[in-house]
Parts: sequence; C-alpha cells; structure tokens
Amino acid sequence: MGAMIVVEHLKKSFGQKDVLKDVTFSVPEGSLMGFVGRNGAGKTTTMKALLGLYKVDGGKMFINGEPVTYGNTVTNRFIGYLSDVPQFYDFYTSREYLYFCGEISGMKKANLRDRVEEILDLVGLSREQKRIGTFSRGMKQRLGIAQALLNRPKLLICDEPTSALDPLGRKEVLKLMSEVRNETTILFSTHILSDVERICDRLAVLNDGIIVMSDTVANIKKSRSMGKMVVELKNSFDIPIMMKHYPEASLLDESKVILSAPGQEERAQILSFLVEQHLDYEKIYVSEWNLEDLFMEVIAKK
Repeated sequence: MGAMIVVEHLKKSFGQKDVLKDVTFSVPEGSLMGFVGRNGAGKTTTMKALLGLYKVDGGKMFINGEPVTYGNTVTNRFIGYLSDVPQFYDFYTSREYLYFCGEISGMKKANLRDRVEEILDLVGLSREQKRIGTFSRGMKQRLGIAQALLNRPKLLICDEPTSALDPLGRKEVLKLMSEVRNETTILFSTHILSDVERICDRLAVLNDGIIVMSDTVANIKKSRSMGKMVVELKNSFDIPIMMKHYPEASLLDESKVILSAPGQEERAQILSFLVEQHLDYEKIYVSEWNLEDLFMEVIAKK
C-alpha cells in the first residue's frame, strides 16, 4: 500500500513567527499515526494546512496521491475531520444530527439510513435517544467521530481528541479509534504520549517547526531496547554536573536524569560517579524506555 499523506518541506509563518520551518513526513495507508508535540508546536497548523484552510509559505502536501491546495481543495473529499472540541446543534438527537449531516453532504437517502445505524452502532450510540445538549464530553467526541466517518473517508484527522476528557472518556475514545482503523487511515495529534503508546503503530514528533522523529512505534522503541537508568537528584544545582559528564543524558523533569544503561558495568560506573562527586539522590532505578522518555530525549537535543 502507498502513502495516504505525504508532506514535503512544509513552511508556515504567522507574522514574524515561523511555526512550521521544514515539516516532512508521510502516513502509510491503513496506519494509525500519533502526531506529537508540545502545546503550540504547530500540530493544529499542520492539520489545517492539510485541510486546505491555510495558505502555506512553502512545501507540498498530497492526500491519496492528489495535491492539497489552499481554499476549496478537492482532496477534502477523502477526509473526515474531528476538532478537539466539536460543536453540534444541541436540540438534535445523535441520529437526527447524522441524518442532517448526510443530507447536506449529498448522501443518497437510500444509503443514508443504513449508514447512520451502522455508524451509531460502531460508536456505541445506537440506543441513545437524548438530545446532544445533554451529552457528556466523551459522548460528544464519539458523535464527532461518527460524523467524521459518515461518508466513509479514506483518512480521519483528529486534533487532540482526548485532551478535554476524563480518564474514562479517554479510554472510550481511544478504544473507538483503535476499532475504526479497520475502516480508514488515522492521523491524530496529541501531547499525551501514553495515548500514542496504547493504540498507534506509527509516531511523528514535531518540535521547533520540524519533524525530529518519525517511524513505527516498534522501531522507535527497539532503538532504545537496552533499558535506562533514572537518577533522581535531591539538588537541582547537581544537574549541570551530571549533564556535563554524561552529555548524551536527557532530563525527564527538573530533577531526573535519564541515562542509557545496558549492563551492570555501565550502571556501576554511574553509581561510582555519584559517590565520587558527592551528589545526593532521592532514588535510582532501572526500567525500560517508553515514548515519554524518547520524546523528552529528542526535545532536549533541540
């Protein structure tokens, strides 16, 4: 299978601020890619550019092999889109709302009824008769996904779909996204690394206007399969001493230094250094790398 999304050297500025400096990545057809970055990193800007809503300053974009153009781009016929906080007409029921969406998008009535029932069953709202105005945020996100999938798009773009949800709502939406990947390619932005680790097969990390990591989740984690050693220091002024001696290390927060430590010899050397330098620590432990560690590592290198 080919690539559903191809982005090449994308650039976008707002005034004097360069939001996207040189963004290049691709999303293979049938994959579920997490698009990760800190708040304000440019994830939403990239997604709106893919939807033809922003006139970019440079680069090329392709959806299903066709070029994306600013304005009324024809590639939007391939896309279903879910914003971070979707808006609805509160007086509709979910079923009424989907009928409304299908009618204004030109779906044939002969097919619309069966598709509405199919998609409501898929998102777990088939028995829900209440007005949308009474829905929880999690229910609204599920309805938003239903609306985005109504026309059977080849690509589903979701902009931080779990950011405003409680843990139960997040779990429900992630489970739903994992299930609908059988119907479509999915690109969803987030700053919650555990969500990516739970359901995604690919990951792209956006930082300072460029893609600093892009690969399968399996390959990314395999690249750090040797494990890590975390040293949690008592005093923040000891951090520069550690970082100077171990320039390849990264910071998990203001007190935790992460080092690659594949074996007992390397771990013993780290402990010896702490003793020799009289560095006080709260705790030391060894564990496997996760995506949050890798994210912090690549961000720290910029």
